[in-house]
Amino acid sequence: MIDLKMKAVLVVHGGAWAIPEELSKASVEGVQSAARQGFSVLKSGGCALDAVEVAVRAMEDNTAFDAGHGSVLNTDGEVELDALIMDGRTLASGAVSSVKNIANPVSLARAVMEKTDHVMLTGRGANLFAERVGVHTVPTETLVTEYERKEWEKPKKYMTGVKELFNSQWAHDTVGAVAVDCSGNVACATSTGGIRNKMVGRVGDSPVIGSGGYADNHSGAVSCTGHGESILKVTLARLILFHVEQGKEVSQAVEVSLRYMDERVQGGGGAIAVTPSGKWAINFTTERMAWAAVENDVLWYGLDPSDKFQEELQ
Repeated sequence: MIDLKMKAVLVVHGGAWAIPEELSKASVEGVQSAARQGFSVLKSGGCALDAVEVAVRAMEDNTAFDAGHGSVLNTDGEVELDALIMDGRTLASGAVSSVKNIANPVSLARAVMEKTDHVMLTGRGANLFAERVGVHTVPTETLVTEYERKEWEKPKKYMTGVKELFNSQWAHDTVGAVAVDCSGNVACATSTGGIRNKMVGRVGDSPVIGSGGYADNHSGAVSCTGHGESILKVTLARLILFHVEQGKEVSQAVEVSLRYMDERVQGGGGAIAVTPSGKWAINFTTERMAWAAVENDVLWYGLDPSDKFQEELQ
């Protein structure tokens, strides 16, 4: 069991975008389930790194989200997946981009971190590495829902207008998790199928250390979601932790950084963050973001900007 002298916390998000009503219930239930699964690792004394991997794998296995199963299609009708994972204790990190036929890219990213001297592998090289270390592959069609196939078959246009993109039901987005364990170690993980009808080979923020996520025991852990190109331009995850390091409360750091991204590059998105002391924050500038957090056996969750519900864990 966890050391009650330290507060273990896990926070997850299911992507910042205009989640339509037909997906809202599944999205909220999905983040709640992922948060419970990730927190169970912490409650049994497990480490933050294991907890975020378990939580993100749960969302990659859930077709309500754009990661693993449920991923969107690029212009050629293919699934190309990106993911990262980072250990705040050592700054060890691993990432993959544009990988195909991998149901759980977050676990492949962890294999890159633990079994290579590199931080990121991409495309064919990442898939060859997956074969070498025995990561299970699946046919593309098993990762694509009927809902996504119908959406993809509508008129295709890669929309570069951020406000139009993330405040329409055309977009779909990332999943992520952050955690602090009973030893005060933090970790983050982020995973995505990207933007529907993206160019072949397009890589957003999700696998890029410092943009889609960052974890450092000196400040905290962050996972980001939203318009990838905008997040990349401001290195959003690292920007949030910079503000924490400058003395801002974590909630203020997230708010200030999202506002800066909006003002500087007109970018919409969201972020979740946790500090080594167990303080956590969620914020987003899009229409909706499904999120959940667990601390002290209380589950918090929400979807719309004014939401913050809670329930006791059983």
